[in-house]
Amino acid sequence: MKKFGRKKERASVRLPKTAQQSIPIRRIHRDGIWEVDGKFSRCWRFTDINYAVADEEDKKEMLIQYCALEKALPTDAITKISIVNKRLNPLEFQKEMLMPSKQDGRDDYRKEYNRMLLDKAAEGNGIVQERYITVSVERRSIEEARSFFARVGSDLSANMKKLNSKLYELDNKERLGILHDFFRIGEEDSFRFDFDTVAKRGHSFKDSICPDSIQFHSNYFELSDSKVGRVLFLKDYPAYLEDSFVKELTELNRNLIWSIDIQPIPTDKALKEIQNQSLAVETDITRWQNKQNQNNNFSAIPPMQLTDARDTMRSMLDDLTMRDQRMTLCVMTLVHVADSKAQLDADTDTIRSIAGGKNCEMSVLTYQQEDALNTVLPYGLRRIDTLRTLTTESAAGLVPFSSQEIRHRGGVYYGVNATSRNLIVCDRRQLLNSNGFILGVSGSGKSFAAKEEITSIALSTDDDIIIVDPEREYAPLVRALGGEIVQISAGSPNHINAMDMTSGYGEEEGKADDPLILKSQFVMSLCEQLMKPEPVGAKERSIIGRCVGNVYREYIKDYRNPPTLKDFREELLRQPEPQAQSIALALELFVDGTLDVFAYQTNVDMSNRIMLFDIFDLGSQLKTVGMLVMLDAILNRVIENHKRGRRTWIYIDEIYLFFANEYSSNFLEESWKRFRKKNAAATGITQNVTDCLRSPTAKNMLANSEFLLMLSQAPTDQQELVKMPRISEEQLSYISNAESGHGLIKVGGAKVPFINQFPRNTALYRLMTTKPGDLL
Repeated sequence: MKKFGRKKERASVRLPKTAQQSIPIRRIHRDGIWEVDGKFSRCWRFTDINYAVADEEDKKEMLIQYCALEKALPTDAITKISIVNKRLNPLEFQKEMLMPSKQDGRDDYRKEYNRMLLDKAAEGNGIVQERYITVSVERRSIEEARSFFARVGSDLSANMKKLNSKLYELDNKERLGILHDFFRIGEEDSFRFDFDTVAKRGHSFKDSICPDSIQFHSNYFELSDSKVGRVLFLKDYPAYLEDSFVKELTELNRNLIWSIDIQPIPTDKALKEIQNQSLAVETDITRWQNKQNQNNNFSAIPPMQLTDARDTMRSMLDDLTMRDQRMTLCVMTLVHVADSKAQLDADTDTIRSIAGGKNCEMSVLTYQQEDALNTVLPYGLRRIDTLRTLTTESAAGLVPFSSQEIRHRGGVYYGVNATSRNLIVCDRRQLLNSNGFILGVSGSGKSFAAKEEITSIALSTDDDIIIVDPEREYAPLVRALGGEIVQISAGSPNHINAMDMTSGYGEEEGKADDPLILKSQFVMSLCEQLMKPEPVGAKERSIIGRCVGNVYREYIKDYRNPPTLKDFREELLRQPEPQAQSIALALELFVDGTLDVFAYQTNVDMSNRIMLFDIFDLGSQLKTVGMLVMLDAILNRVIENHKRGRRTWIYIDEIYLFFANEYSSNFLEESWKRFRKKNAAATGITQNVTDCLRSPTAKNMLANSEFLLMLSQAPTDQQELVKMPRISEEQLSYISNAESGHGLIKVGGAKVPFINQFPRNTALYRLMTTKPGDLL
């Protein structure tokens, strides 16, 4: 038994070792390459994929791709694949997720929301899981090592991409952070490291990660703060390894690290070794047979041990020569940490029981705990000789994938992962674009999901929120959040100027286009709606474009006193063409008649950060037009907010109404692009997915949206959605006849089944629900 303390390192071997000396890193370089035991090592993090919820055909394809990754590993290096489990830090969770008090009259809602988050977090396993690949190689210099790792990193990234996994190169702080969090459980927030500062002061980087003490016993070790740990290894395994083995091992609700070291053997050497072993087996069989013949036992059958060895050699030879397999030497180790020796022994029994259920044997490394710990940690070392021979196909059975997790720092809660029960937290701002859709049949909970996101943003940020509500579902929530409700209807005193246009209306990123081009497209869309069922032809479009230019000629000089639809109609009446008179006549009802709600200057206070446009009472004649005008007004607000450095969130319910004609559809698509460039995120909400997909524009918008929340879908919609984000049959089951609040969320390339059950005995639930029974 050796006891390590944090004492000053000395050269004398007679003195006790220090905790720093127990860490075998000899040197770290600025770019994240480490020197360990005469080797250079580099570490990458890779993301999980949805292996556990994939159907059999997809799983087979994933395993083939994973085999290809293993076969591409360098033969002159050791590759370590690790899964690191660490418990969710309560303080870190509270800092990231819980809403602070703002003393604005809505702290009661924040307390309710925080209580819900804490309850959901307690229901999960509380484990954060990360995956790493560490490659170590012998090279003569750091320059040669850098060249080698650049090539290996490129190959790994390409192969991981085929698996829909992303690879990230770790720097020194990230690599050291893995070790710090293992050695100093509960102190994760205290880790600080700066390469330049440490080098300048002449300090050892090990001081920031090593435990206060570490004491090794025969079959376990002790860390400071009364933590105990143990390293086990895979001692025996069957001919076929189940692909769920690693997943079940790493589901233990403890701090643990699982690693497998893979040392590929060059094919020529592997063939030579197999042939030599095969020859040895045949020689043993011949000797045994000759001995039996000498005893006149000519019909004797060789023992099963020898025949099994012959069959194994032949099978491996076929794998290498006929099935393009490679031979690898593997070591699988697992270290787990507990709060007490009794708990540690119980956890060890659980791990061994899980292995036994897969016909495997996990054994404790006796009197080798120090070397075993240095093997399992992602240093890039292998200090124990428990090698097992596997082909790449057999090694692929130890697949390190389970289910994707969505956990963004500072994101919004969307439910719990249906597979792992961990919280799903997404920050749409981190995606390639923030736009998205919420899809689901009536009663599936799509409006509730939108309201829950709105509530989280309203209570936790100062961002602006704008909602277009054709069904009058959002007013109670917006009123409780202190927002402004604008009811637009025929004869309403509230007016929105359809011709309003703010400065920068037509600007793209990096250039300034003529704002009249975009405004002309909007007015054409408006006229098309107002003139239905009469078509708007080429002549009418030319006249509309000309008149738009005329009425805005003076306005765009100083952007004061924008024109109105009345000004536009008067300009039409001044044109000589009969088509202009027809357009003016069609506009009469909407300019000088009873439906003139959009023909006056805007008299609504647009300064409130939460705006709800209620167009429930517009009627069939004005509803689509009203939504189009709302969209243009929102675009003006987004541009103004962008100038002030404010973010805007837009929610458009029943968005399928926008795809009724070519102009409104195109205008929506253009606005969608501008929202993204103007620090805004747009969300479309609809149950009529098939209707949307009949429009090529809507189809493209869905396909290019990085955020997609899918609740229960009708059978016809399911078949269409399968084609869009490439949903597997297994994932499709989560949106087929699903309960309210159950579904599938797509965030970038991740597609995760989720469950979102908001507590019903809360004030927030009563504000967000639209179920008749709940309302009563």
